[in-house]
Amino acid sequence: MRIKHTIRLPPDLSAKLADYAARKKVPQALIVETALASFLSPDGPERLEAALARRLDGMTRQLERMERRVTISNESLAVFVKFWLTSTPPLPDAALAAAQSKGRERYDGFVEAVGRRLARGQVLDDEIRPESSGCNKK
Repeated sequence: MRIKHTIRLPPDLSAKLADYAARKKVPQALIVETALASFLSPDGPERLEAALARRLDGMTRQLERMERRVTISNESLAVFVKFWLTSTPPLPDAALAAAQSKGRERYDGFVEAVGRRLARGQVLDDEIRPESSGCNKK
């Protein structure tokens, strides 16, 4: 046996309920009944906590991957700069303008190469062996 209840909803909530019911092709009463059962369920807070914990775990893994990639980028840049500074002799003033022009040309080529590489979906992180960083998973 079912007991009839009359409730009043704000217009925006009523519109959302009607829209959801229409999209799912179910009666509005079923949606309200299911929502109330879920809300009043004694294990409702535990299910919500579990769902939040899963989401936070996923976000933690994403942040760990991001941290690893930033570390790889920082280390790569540091190694390159150290190598460049220790192996590149200073230029004489007469050759400086030509070197700057050639540098701009090479930099443009570098930017184009990075753009092509990213467009293909290639990233340095994919080339770094997980076992060399002490990490077994990307």
